[in-house]
Amino acid sequence: MRTSRQPVRALDRLDRKILGVLQADGRISMKELAEAVGLTITPCIERVKRLERDGVIMGYYARLNPTLLGSALLVFVEISLGNKSGNMFEQFRREVLRIPEVLECHLVSGDFDYLIKARIREIGEYRRLLGDILLQLPGAAQSKSYVVMEEIKETLAIAVDEKERSQPG
Repeated sequence: MRTSRQPVRALDRLDRKILGVLQADGRISMKELAEAVGLTITPCIERVKRLERDGVIMGYYARLNPTLLGSALLVFVEISLGNKSGNMFEQFRREVLRIPEVLECHLVSGDFDYLIKARIREIGEYRRLLGDILLQLPGAAQSKSYVVMEEIKETLAIAVDEKERSQPG
């Protein structure tokens, strides 16, 4: 599998069509996928395998209902490191990868260092996550939290067709 830094050959219209269909339904059969994109099954399978091998398709996932699984509260946390020398960023990264409630963690530019997205059961659990876990991470000095009141849009889908991309104006 390629790393994200290695260039991948240009995607053609059929590759993009396959990616769009798979993003909408990752459980679709190869026969149905081939029909949806206008190919016979063998070339369709070959294209999907190439897209997987090239790292364009990184995996297939079940989308779970967080409320039904007891993780209804979504929070975003800005974390600022007090000490930014040596391998502090690497230490922070290693430790945050071990926290199951953290869904995403991004090193960002701006007034803080990391933006964390986490799901938990309720606000009491959030106090524990912030005080006992996140602020105990290597170098963590300050935090600012945002509790999500309503999720407007949440998707993992990437616009793969030029027509899907937002146009200026």
